[in-house]
Amino acid sequence: MSAAPAGSKKPTGTKRAGAPKKALGKAAVSAPPSSAPATTDQPVAARSRGGKVLSVASECAPLVKTGGLADVVGALPAALAPLGWQFRTLIPAYRGLLAKLENPVEMWSDPDLYGGPARVMAGQIAGLELLLLDAPHLFDRAGSLYLDETGSDWSDNPRRFAALSWAAAEIAKHGLSDGWVPDLLHCHDWQAGFAPLWARDIPSVMTIHNVAFQGIAPARAIEDLRLPAAEFRTEGYEYWGKVSALKAGLVYAGAISTVSPTYAAELTTPEFGFGLEGVIRARASVLSGILNGVDLSVWNPATDPLIAANYSAADMTGKAACAAALRDEFGLDAQGGPLFIVVSRLTRQKGLDLLLDALPGLVARGGQLAVLGTGEPDLQEGYLRAAARWTGRVAVHIGYDEALSHRMFAGGDVVLVPSRFEPSGLTQMYGLAYGTLPLVARTGGLADSVIDANVAALRDQVATGLQFAPVTADALNLALQKAASLYAQPEIWQRMTARAMAHPVGWDASARDYAALYDRLTGR
Repeated sequence: MSAAPAGSKKPTGTKRAGAPKKALGKAAVSAPPSSAPATTDQPVAARSRGGKVLSVASECAPLVKTGGLADVVGALPAALAPLGWQFRTLIPAYRGLLAKLENPVEMWSDPDLYGGPARVMAGQIAGLELLLLDAPHLFDRAGSLYLDETGSDWSDNPRRFAALSWAAAEIAKHGLSDGWVPDLLHCHDWQAGFAPLWARDIPSVMTIHNVAFQGIAPARAIEDLRLPAAEFRTEGYEYWGKVSALKAGLVYAGAISTVSPTYAAELTTPEFGFGLEGVIRARASVLSGILNGVDLSVWNPATDPLIAANYSAADMTGKAACAAALRDEFGLDAQGGPLFIVVSRLTRQKGLDLLLDALPGLVARGGQLAVLGTGEPDLQEGYLRAAARWTGRVAVHIGYDEALSHRMFAGGDVVLVPSRFEPSGLTQMYGLAYGTLPLVARTGGLADSVIDANVAALRDQVATGLQFAPVTADALNLALQKAASLYAQPEIWQRMTARAMAHPVGWDASARDYAALYDRLTGR
Protein backbone atom coordinates (compact mmCIF):
# COMPACT_ATOMS: atom_id res chain seq x y z
CA MET A 1 0.00 0.00 0.00
CA SER A 2 1.71 3.17 -1.10
CA ALA A 3 1.15 6.65 0.20
CA ALA A 4 1.75 10.10 -1.20
CA PRO A 5 4.74 11.80 0.42
CA ALA A 6 4.18 14.52 2.97
CA GLY A 7 3.67 17.82 1.22
CA SER A 8 1.78 16.35 -1.73
CA LYS A 9 -1.16 18.43 -2.96
CA LYS A 10 -2.87 15.66 -4.87
CA PRO A 11 -6.49 15.14 -3.73
CA THR A 12 -6.97 12.01 -1.69
CA GLY A 13 -8.70 8.83 -2.82
CA THR A 14 -9.77 5.68 -1.10
CA LYS A 15 -6.25 4.34 -1.34
CA ARG A 16 -3.79 7.19 -1.74
CA ALA A 17 -3.78 10.56 -0.13
CA GLY A 18 -2.11 13.91 -0.14
CA ALA A 19 -4.71 16.48 0.78
CA PRO A 20 -4.69 20.21 0.04
CA LYS A 21 -2.84 22.00 2.79
CA LYS A 22 -5.66 23.71 4.63
CA ALA A 23 -6.72 23.17 8.23
CA LEU A 24 -10.37 22.14 8.34
CA GLY A 25 -12.91 21.67 11.08
CA LYS A 26 -13.36 23.53 14.34
CA ALA A 27 -10.99 26.21 15.57
CA ALA A 28 -7.68 24.91 16.76
CA VAL A 29 -7.18 24.50 20.48
CA SER A 30 -3.95 24.75 22.39
CA ALA A 31 -4.15 21.52 24.38
CA PRO A 32 -1.20 19.32 23.35
CA PRO A 33 -1.57 15.71 22.28
CA SER A 34 -1.40 13.27 25.16
CA SER A 35 0.03 9.79 25.46
CA ALA A 36 -3.01 8.89 27.59
CA PRO A 37 -1.23 8.25 30.90
CA ALA A 38 -2.98 6.57 33.79
CA THR A 39 -4.68 8.98 36.18
CA THR A 40 -3.40 7.44 39.42
CA ASP A 41 -0.27 5.70 40.60
CA GLN A 42 -2.17 2.41 40.96
CA PRO A 43 -1.23 0.00 38.14
CA VAL A 44 -3.84 -0.11 35.39
CA ALA A 45 -3.94 -3.91 35.59
CA ALA A 46 -5.01 -3.65 39.22
CA ARG A 47 -7.85 -1.19 38.74
CA SER A 48 -9.15 -1.80 35.20
CA ARG A 49 -12.47 -3.63 35.34
CA GLY A 50 -12.15 -4.57 31.69
CA GLY A 51 -15.01 -5.11 29.31
CA LYS A 52 -15.91 -6.14 25.78
CA VAL A 53 -14.38 -4.49 22.68
CA LEU A 54 -15.54 -4.67 19.07
CA SER A 55 -12.39 -4.00 17.02
CA VAL A 56 -13.04 -3.13 13.36
CA ALA A 57 -10.42 -3.09 10.62
CA SER A 58 -9.79 -4.00 7.00
CA GLU A 59 -7.07 -6.54 7.84
CA CYS A 60 -5.77 -8.60 10.74
CA ALA A 61 -2.64 -10.74 11.09
CA PRO A 62 -2.09 -13.60 10.71
CA LEU A 63 -5.19 -14.03 8.59
CA VAL A 64 -4.78 -11.21 6.08
CA LYS A 65 -2.08 -8.56 5.95
CA THR A 66 -0.64 -5.84 3.73
CA GLY A 67 1.21 -3.87 6.42
CA GLY A 68 1.68 -2.98 10.06
CA LEU A 69 -2.01 -2.22 10.60
CA ALA A 70 -2.74 -5.94 10.45
CA ASP A 71 -0.03 -6.75 13.01
CA VAL A 72 -1.44 -4.25 15.50
CA VAL A 73 -5.06 -5.36 15.03
CA GLY A 74 -3.98 -8.97 15.49
CA ALA A 75 -1.87 -8.26 18.57
CA LEU A 76 -4.24 -6.07 20.61
CA PRO A 77 -6.59 -8.85 21.82
CA ALA A 78 -3.84 -10.86 23.47
CA ALA A 79 -2.15 -7.73 24.81
CA LEU A 80 -5.33 -6.44 26.50
CA ALA A 81 -6.63 -9.81 27.71
CA PRO A 82 -4.58 -9.78 30.95
CA LEU A 83 -6.15 -6.41 31.75
CA GLY A 84 -9.66 -7.80 31.46
CA TRP A 85 -10.60 -6.64 27.94
CA GLN A 86 -12.25 -9.23 25.72
CA PHE A 87 -12.04 -8.60 21.96
CA ARG A 88 -13.97 -9.68 18.94
CA THR A 89 -12.37 -8.43 15.72
CA LEU A 90 -14.53 -7.67 12.68
CA ILE A 91 -12.91 -7.79 9.23
CA PRO A 92 -14.24 -8.48 5.72
CA ALA A 93 -14.50 -12.08 4.54
CA TYR A 94 -12.17 -11.72 1.58
CA ARG A 95 -11.99 -14.62 -0.85
CA GLY A 96 -10.93 -17.84 0.86
CA LEU A 97 -11.03 -16.58 4.44
CA LEU A 98 -14.23 -18.30 5.54
CA ALA A 99 -12.66 -21.68 4.87
CA LYS A 100 -10.00 -20.90 7.49
CA LEU A 101 -12.46 -20.03 10.23
CA GLU A 102 -12.67 -22.61 13.01
CA ASN A 103 -16.10 -23.43 14.47
CA PRO A 104 -17.99 -20.87 12.36
CA VAL A 105 -21.40 -19.70 13.60
CA GLU A 106 -23.63 -17.09 11.99
CA MET A 107 -24.12 -14.21 14.44
CA TRP A 108 -25.67 -11.39 12.38
CA SER A 109 -27.27 -10.95 8.98
CA ASP A 110 -28.65 -8.28 6.65
CA PRO A 111 -30.66 -9.17 3.53
CA ASP A 112 -29.46 -6.04 1.71
CA LEU A 113 -26.11 -4.72 2.82
CA TYR A 114 -25.16 -2.22 0.12
CA GLY A 115 -26.52 -4.25 -2.74
CA GLY A 116 -26.57 -7.84 -1.58
CA PRO A 117 -27.12 -10.22 1.34
CA ALA A 118 -24.55 -10.35 4.09
CA ARG A 119 -23.90 -12.20 7.30
CA VAL A 120 -21.30 -12.15 10.06
CA MET A 121 -19.67 -15.48 10.83
CA ALA A 122 -17.99 -15.83 14.23
CA GLY A 123 -15.15 -18.25 14.89
CA GLN A 124 -11.52 -18.59 15.85
CA ILE A 125 -8.26 -18.42 13.94
CA ALA A 126 -4.89 -18.71 15.67
CA GLY A 127 -6.50 -17.96 19.01
CA LEU A 128 -8.27 -14.82 17.79
CA GLU A 129 -12.02 -14.36 18.22
CA LEU A 130 -12.94 -13.20 14.73
CA LEU A 131 -16.08 -11.89 13.07
CA LEU A 132 -15.95 -12.20 9.28
CA LEU A 133 -18.34 -10.02 7.29
CA ASP A 134 -19.43 -12.38 4.54
CA ALA A 135 -20.74 -10.15 1.72
CA PRO A 136 -19.67 -11.88 -1.51
CA HIS A 137 -20.83 -9.02 -3.74
CA LEU A 138 -18.33 -6.75 -1.98
CA PHE A 139 -15.41 -8.92 -0.87
CA ASP A 140 -15.32 -12.26 -2.71
CA ARG A 141 -13.22 -11.18 -5.68
CA ALA A 142 -9.79 -11.63 -7.24
CA GLY A 143 -7.07 -9.03 -6.75
CA SER A 144 -5.83 -7.69 -3.44
CA LEU A 145 -7.72 -6.21 -0.52
CA TYR A 146 -7.92 -2.73 -1.99
CA LEU A 147 -6.78 -3.11 -5.61
CA ASP A 148 -8.07 -4.94 -8.64
CA GLU A 149 -5.97 -7.25 -10.82
CA THR A 150 -4.57 -4.25 -12.74
CA GLY A 151 -3.32 -2.59 -9.55
CA SER A 152 -6.00 0.13 -9.49
CA ASP A 153 -8.30 0.94 -6.57
CA TRP A 154 -11.55 -0.98 -6.64
CA SER A 155 -14.03 1.65 -7.85
CA ASP A 156 -16.49 0.64 -5.12
CA ASN A 157 -14.02 0.84 -2.22
CA PRO A 158 -16.11 3.57 -0.52
CA ARG A 159 -19.17 1.32 -0.63
CA ARG A 160 -17.26 -1.82 0.41
CA PHE A 161 -15.90 -0.27 3.56
CA ALA A 162 -19.02 1.73 4.31
CA ALA A 163 -20.64 -1.71 4.53
CA LEU A 164 -17.98 -2.81 7.00
CA SER A 165 -18.61 0.32 9.09
CA TRP A 166 -22.39 -0.17 8.88
CA ALA A 167 -22.17 -3.75 10.15
CA ALA A 168 -19.83 -2.63 12.94
CA ALA A 169 -22.23 0.11 14.03
CA GLU A 170 -25.19 -2.26 14.02
CA ILE A 171 -23.31 -4.80 16.14
CA ALA A 172 -22.09 -2.06 18.48
CA LYS A 173 -25.66 -0.83 19.01
CA HIS A 174 -27.57 -4.13 19.11
CA GLY A 175 -25.02 -6.87 19.73
CA LEU A 176 -24.80 -10.35 18.23
CA SER A 177 -27.26 -13.22 18.27
CA ASP A 178 -25.43 -14.95 21.13
CA GLY A 179 -26.11 -11.96 23.39
CA TRP A 180 -22.61 -10.47 23.11
CA VAL A 181 -22.83 -6.65 23.24
CA PRO A 182 -19.60 -4.60 23.17
CA ASP A 183 -18.86 -1.93 25.75
CA LEU A 184 -16.59 -0.10 23.33
CA LEU A 185 -16.05 0.25 19.58
CA HIS A 186 -12.42 0.47 18.40
CA CYS A 187 -12.11 1.59 14.76
CA HIS A 188 -8.89 1.38 12.75
CA ASP A 189 -8.16 3.75 9.84
CA TRP A 190 -10.57 5.06 7.22
CA GLN A 191 -12.07 1.68 6.37
CA ALA A 192 -13.91 1.78 9.71
CA GLY A 193 -14.34 5.55 9.77
CA PHE A 194 -18.12 5.78 9.32
CA ALA A 195 -18.87 3.46 12.25
CA PRO A 196 -18.58 6.17 14.96
CA LEU A 197 -20.97 8.37 12.93
CA TRP A 198 -23.63 5.66 12.91
CA ALA A 199 -22.99 4.60 16.52
CA ARG A 200 -22.61 7.98 18.19
CA ASP A 201 -24.09 6.79 21.51
CA ILE A 202 -21.48 4.02 21.85
CA PRO A 203 -18.08 4.75 23.48
CA SER A 204 -15.59 4.65 20.62
CA VAL A 205 -11.99 5.29 19.72
CA MET A 206 -10.65 6.00 16.23
CA THR A 207 -7.05 4.96 15.66
CA ILE A 208 -5.04 6.61 12.88
CA HIS A 209 -2.42 4.21 11.60
CA ASN A 210 -1.58 6.43 8.61
CA VAL A 211 -3.38 9.71 7.97
CA ALA A 212 -2.31 9.64 4.33
CA PHE A 213 -5.11 7.15 3.61
CA GLN A 214 -8.42 8.99 4.05
CA GLY A 215 -11.19 7.19 2.16
CA ILE A 216 -12.43 9.95 -0.12
CA ALA A 217 -15.67 9.67 -2.11
CA PRO A 218 -17.60 12.21 -4.24
CA ALA A 219 -20.51 14.09 -2.67
CA ARG A 220 -22.92 12.36 -5.04
CA ALA A 221 -22.23 9.12 -3.14
CA ILE A 222 -23.83 10.37 0.09
CA GLU A 223 -27.16 8.61 -0.47
CA ASP A 224 -25.55 5.44 -1.79
CA LEU A 225 -23.30 5.29 1.29
CA ARG A 226 -26.34 5.79 3.58
CA LEU A 227 -24.79 8.88 5.13
CA PRO A 228 -26.96 11.49 6.88
CA ALA A 229 -27.08 14.47 4.52
CA ALA A 230 -27.30 16.92 7.44
CA GLU A 231 -23.77 15.94 8.55
CA PHE A 232 -22.25 16.86 5.19
CA ARG A 233 -20.70 20.04 6.56
CA THR A 234 -17.32 21.36 7.64
CA GLU A 235 -17.93 20.22 11.22
CA GLY A 236 -19.00 16.79 9.96
CA TYR A 237 -17.67 14.41 7.30
CA GLU A 238 -17.44 16.98 4.46
CA TYR A 239 -13.91 17.38 3.11
CA TRP A 240 -13.23 19.91 0.36
CA GLY A 241 -16.65 19.26 -1.13
CA LYS A 242 -16.21 15.50 -0.89
CA VAL A 243 -16.87 12.77 1.66
CA SER A 244 -14.05 11.62 3.93
CA ALA A 245 -14.44 8.39 5.88
CA LEU A 246 -11.40 9.13 8.02
CA LYS A 247 -12.63 12.61 8.89
CA ALA A 248 -15.96 11.09 9.94
CA GLY A 249 -14.14 8.87 12.40
CA LEU A 250 -12.07 11.76 13.73
CA VAL A 251 -15.11 13.97 14.26
CA TYR A 252 -17.61 11.49 15.72
CA ALA A 253 -15.47 9.08 17.78
CA GLY A 254 -15.29 9.64 21.52
CA ALA A 255 -11.49 9.62 21.39
CA ILE A 256 -8.72 9.57 18.80
CA SER A 257 -5.52 7.60 19.14
CA THR A 258 -2.54 7.17 16.93
CA VAL A 259 0.43 4.89 17.03
CA SER A 260 3.15 6.99 18.65
CA PRO A 261 3.38 10.15 20.77
CA THR A 262 5.56 11.96 18.23
CA TYR A 263 3.17 11.15 15.37
CA ALA A 264 0.29 12.49 17.48
CA ALA A 265 2.10 15.83 17.71
CA GLU A 266 3.09 15.74 14.03
CA LEU A 267 -0.53 15.22 12.96
CA THR A 268 -1.43 18.68 14.26
CA THR A 269 0.94 20.32 11.74
CA PRO A 270 0.43 21.06 8.02
CA GLU A 271 3.57 19.09 7.14
CA PHE A 272 2.16 15.80 8.45
CA GLY A 273 -1.59 16.34 8.84
CA PHE A 274 -2.47 15.88 5.14
CA GLY A 275 -5.20 18.51 5.34
CA LEU A 276 -6.76 17.13 8.52
CA GLU A 277 -4.48 18.96 10.94
CA GLY A 278 -7.23 21.48 11.86
CA VAL A 279 -9.68 18.71 12.70
CA ILE A 280 -7.07 16.95 14.81
CA ARG A 281 -6.01 20.15 16.59
CA ALA A 282 -9.66 20.83 17.41
CA ARG A 283 -9.84 17.44 19.14
CA ALA A 284 -6.40 17.55 20.77
CA SER A 285 -7.94 17.11 24.23
CA VAL A 286 -9.02 13.57 23.28
CA LEU A 287 -5.95 12.69 21.18
CA SER A 288 -3.53 10.05 22.47
CA GLY A 289 -0.27 8.74 21.06
CA ILE A 290 0.30 5.11 22.07
CA LEU A 291 3.37 3.44 20.61
CA ASN A 292 2.84 0.10 18.91
CA GLY A 293 4.52 -3.01 20.22
CA VAL A 294 5.56 -6.31 18.68
CA ASP A 295 4.48 -9.85 19.45
CA LEU A 296 7.48 -11.33 21.22
CA SER A 297 6.10 -14.84 20.90
CA VAL A 298 6.69 -14.46 17.15
CA TRP A 299 9.62 -12.03 17.01
CA ASN A 300 12.22 -13.46 19.40
CA PRO A 301 15.66 -14.62 18.21
CA ALA A 302 15.96 -16.99 21.16
CA THR A 303 12.98 -19.05 20.02
CA ASP A 304 12.38 -18.10 16.36
CA PRO A 305 12.06 -21.34 14.34
CA LEU A 306 12.54 -19.50 11.03
CA ILE A 307 16.19 -18.45 11.49
CA ALA A 308 19.43 -20.34 10.96
CA ALA A 309 20.45 -20.38 14.64
CA ASN A 310 18.87 -19.07 17.80
CA TYR A 311 20.68 -16.55 19.98
CA SER A 312 20.14 -14.07 22.80
CA ALA A 313 21.82 -11.01 24.27
CA ALA A 314 23.64 -13.34 26.69
CA ASP A 315 24.93 -15.58 23.89
CA MET A 316 25.24 -13.94 20.48
CA THR A 317 27.03 -16.88 18.83
CA GLY A 318 24.05 -17.76 16.69
CA LYS A 319 23.85 -14.30 15.11
CA ALA A 320 27.11 -14.87 13.25
CA ALA A 321 25.67 -18.09 11.83
CA CYS A 322 22.53 -16.19 10.79
CA ALA A 323 24.66 -13.55 9.07
CA ALA A 324 26.64 -16.16 7.15
CA ALA A 325 23.44 -17.93 6.08
CA LEU A 326 21.86 -14.65 4.95
CA ARG A 327 24.88 -13.67 2.87
CA ASP A 328 24.83 -17.07 1.25
CA GLU A 329 21.09 -16.87 0.55
CA PHE A 330 21.41 -13.45 -1.11
CA GLY A 331 24.65 -14.26 -2.94
CA LEU A 332 26.65 -11.63 -1.06
CA ASP A 333 30.40 -11.85 -0.51
CA ALA A 334 31.28 -13.97 2.50
CA GLN A 335 33.48 -11.26 3.99
CA GLY A 336 32.15 -7.77 4.41
CA GLY A 337 30.22 -5.56 6.66
CA PRO A 338 28.35 -4.02 8.07
CA LEU A 339 25.44 -5.82 6.45
CA PHE A 340 22.55 -3.36 6.05
CA ILE A 341 19.05 -4.68 5.43
CA VAL A 342 15.82 -3.17 4.12
CA VAL A 343 12.48 -4.91 4.72
CA SER A 344 9.91 -2.48 3.42
CA ARG A 345 7.52 -1.26 0.81
CA LEU A 346 9.73 0.35 -1.83
CA THR A 347 8.19 3.82 -1.81
CA ARG A 348 9.25 7.42 -1.47
CA GLN A 349 7.31 7.71 1.77
CA LYS A 350 9.75 5.14 3.15
CA GLY A 351 12.68 7.28 1.94
CA LEU A 352 14.03 4.53 -0.28
CA ASP A 353 14.77 6.90 -3.14
CA LEU A 354 17.18 8.61 -0.71
CA LEU A 355 18.92 5.31 0.01
CA LEU A 356 19.48 4.78 -3.71
CA ASP A 357 21.24 8.16 -3.82
CA ALA A 358 23.36 7.26 -0.78
CA LEU A 359 24.15 3.73 -1.94
CA PRO A 360 27.51 4.47 -3.62
CA GLY A 361 28.88 5.74 -0.30
CA LEU A 362 27.58 2.69 1.57
CA VAL A 363 29.35 0.35 -0.83
CA ALA A 364 32.54 2.44 -0.94
CA ARG A 365 32.85 2.15 2.85
CA GLY A 366 32.72 -1.65 2.67
CA GLY A 367 29.05 -2.07 3.49
CA GLN A 368 26.64 -4.57 1.98
CA LEU A 369 22.91 -4.24 1.38
CA ALA A 370 20.14 -6.86 1.23
CA VAL A 371 16.67 -5.62 0.20
CA LEU A 372 13.29 -7.32 0.53
CA GLY A 373 10.22 -5.48 -0.71
CA THR A 374 7.96 -4.40 -3.52
CA GLY A 375 6.49 -1.06 -4.47
CA GLU A 376 6.97 1.78 -6.91
CA PRO A 377 8.22 0.40 -10.24
CA ASP A 378 11.02 2.91 -10.71
CA LEU A 379 12.40 2.18 -7.26
CA GLN A 380 12.22 -1.55 -7.85
CA GLU A 381 14.18 -1.06 -11.08
CA GLY A 382 16.65 1.20 -9.32
CA TYR A 383 17.50 -1.45 -6.75
CA LEU A 384 17.72 -4.19 -9.36
CA ARG A 385 20.18 -2.05 -11.33
CA ALA A 386 22.19 -1.46 -8.15
CA ALA A 387 22.35 -5.22 -7.53
CA ALA A 388 23.61 -5.77 -11.08
CA ARG A 389 26.20 -3.01 -10.67
CA TRP A 390 27.52 -4.17 -7.29
CA THR A 391 27.29 -7.94 -7.50
CA GLY A 392 28.21 -9.50 -4.18
CA ARG A 393 27.67 -6.22 -2.36
CA VAL A 394 24.03 -5.43 -3.08
CA ALA A 395 21.23 -7.99 -3.50
CA VAL A 396 17.49 -7.57 -3.94
CA HIS A 397 14.43 -9.79 -3.58
CA ILE A 398 11.37 -8.15 -5.13
CA GLY A 399 8.27 -9.35 -3.33
CA TYR A 400 7.45 -10.18 0.25
CA ASP A 401 8.31 -13.29 2.21
CA GLU A 402 7.52 -13.39 5.95
CA ALA A 403 10.01 -16.17 6.71
CA LEU A 404 12.76 -14.40 4.77
CA SER A 405 12.12 -11.21 6.72
CA HIS A 406 12.84 -13.13 9.95
CA ARG A 407 16.11 -14.42 8.49
CA MET A 408 17.08 -10.90 7.45
CA PHE A 409 16.50 -9.43 10.92
CA ALA A 410 18.52 -12.27 12.42
CA GLY A 411 21.41 -11.97 9.95
CA GLY A 412 21.67 -8.22 9.44
CA ASP A 413 23.82 -5.74 11.33
CA VAL A 414 21.75 -2.60 10.63
CA VAL A 415 18.12 -2.22 9.53
CA LEU A 416 17.45 0.93 7.50
CA VAL A 417 14.21 2.89 7.96
CA PRO A 418 14.78 6.31 6.32
CA SER A 419 11.06 7.20 6.14
CA ARG A 420 9.89 10.72 5.36
CA PHE A 421 7.08 10.05 7.83
CA GLU A 422 6.42 6.96 9.89
CA PRO A 423 3.43 6.88 12.26
CA SER A 424 4.86 4.10 14.42
CA GLY A 425 6.90 1.58 12.51
CA LEU A 426 7.46 -2.01 13.55
CA THR A 427 10.56 -2.66 11.47
CA GLN A 428 12.86 -0.78 13.84
CA MET A 429 11.37 -2.70 16.78
CA TYR A 430 12.07 -6.04 15.10
CA GLY A 431 15.61 -4.76 14.60
CA LEU A 432 15.97 -3.94 18.29
CA ALA A 433 14.67 -7.36 19.32
CA TYR A 434 17.15 -9.13 17.00
CA GLY A 435 20.17 -6.95 17.80
CA THR A 436 20.12 -5.51 14.28
CA LEU A 437 20.62 -1.85 15.07
CA PRO A 438 18.03 0.50 13.56
CA LEU A 439 19.19 3.46 11.49
CA VAL A 440 16.09 5.65 11.24
CA ALA A 441 14.82 9.06 10.27
CA ARG A 442 13.91 11.25 13.24
CA THR A 443 10.15 11.19 12.77
CA GLY A 444 7.03 9.63 14.29
CA GLY A 445 7.42 6.34 16.09
CA LEU A 446 10.99 6.00 14.85
CA ALA A 447 11.99 8.96 17.01
CA ASP A 448 10.10 7.49 19.97
CA SER A 449 11.61 4.00 19.90
CA VAL A 450 15.31 4.40 18.97
CA ILE A 451 17.90 6.14 21.16
CA ASP A 452 20.38 7.87 18.86
CA ALA A 453 24.10 7.11 19.20
CA ASN A 454 25.03 10.73 19.79
CA VAL A 455 27.99 11.69 21.96
CA ALA A 456 25.98 11.90 25.19
CA ALA A 457 24.15 8.63 24.59
CA LEU A 458 27.36 6.79 23.77
CA ARG A 459 29.06 8.26 26.84
CA ASP A 460 26.16 7.23 29.09
CA GLN A 461 25.89 3.86 27.31
CA VAL A 462 22.19 4.15 26.45
CA ALA A 463 22.27 4.27 22.62
CA THR A 464 20.26 1.60 20.77
CA GLY A 465 20.64 2.78 17.16
CA LEU A 466 21.09 5.84 14.97
CA GLN A 467 18.76 8.68 13.98
CA PHE A 468 19.22 11.27 11.27
CA ALA A 469 17.57 14.54 10.27
CA PRO A 470 16.67 16.26 8.05
CA VAL A 471 15.35 13.46 5.86
CA THR A 472 17.71 14.00 2.93
CA ALA A 473 20.18 11.84 1.04
CA ASP A 474 23.10 13.85 2.48
CA ALA A 475 21.93 13.37 6.07
CA LEU A 476 21.33 9.67 5.42
CA ASN A 477 24.80 9.34 3.92
CA LEU A 478 26.35 10.85 7.05
CA ALA A 479 24.38 8.41 9.23
CA LEU A 480 25.57 5.48 7.12
CA GLN A 481 29.12 6.72 7.52
CA LYS A 482 28.66 6.91 11.29
CA ALA A 483 27.21 3.38 11.37
CA ALA A 484 30.26 2.05 9.52
CA SER A 485 32.56 3.86 11.95
CA LEU A 486 30.80 2.43 15.01
CA TYR A 487 30.77 -1.05 13.46
CA ALA A 488 34.55 -0.80 13.16
CA GLN A 489 34.71 -0.46 16.97
CA PRO A 490 33.56 -3.93 18.11
CA GLU A 491 33.41 -3.13 21.81
CA ILE A 492 31.08 -0.15 21.28
CA TRP A 493 29.02 -2.07 18.73
CA GLN A 494 28.54 -5.06 21.03
CA ARG A 495 27.41 -2.82 23.89
CA MET A 496 24.88 -1.09 21.62
CA THR A 497 23.61 -4.44 20.38
CA ALA A 498 23.10 -5.72 23.92
CA ARG A 499 21.22 -2.56 24.91
CA ALA A 500 19.06 -2.77 21.80
CA MET A 501 18.04 -6.32 22.64
CA ALA A 502 17.24 -5.30 26.23
CA HIS A 503 15.05 -2.41 25.08
CA PRO A 504 11.35 -3.16 25.78
CA VAL A 505 9.47 -3.50 22.49
CA GLY A 506 6.57 -5.70 23.58
CA TRP A 507 2.98 -4.67 24.28
CA ASP A 508 3.02 -4.41 28.10
CA ALA A 509 3.31 -0.62 28.47
CA SER A 510 1.14 0.16 25.45
CA ALA A 511 -1.55 -2.27 26.64
CA ARG A 512 -1.75 -0.40 29.94
CA ASP A 513 -2.19 2.87 28.03
CA TYR A 514 -4.98 1.39 25.91
CA ALA A 515 -6.67 -0.01 29.03
CA ALA A 516 -6.54 3.45 30.64
CA LEU A 517 -8.08 4.97 27.49
CA TYR A 518 -10.82 2.33 27.38
CA ASP A 519 -11.54 2.87 31.08
CA ARG A 520 -12.02 6.59 30.59
CA LEU A 521 -14.27 6.13 27.56
CA THR A 522 -16.50 3.60 29.33
CA GLY A 523 -16.49 5.41 32.67
CA ARG A 524 -14.94 2.47 34.49
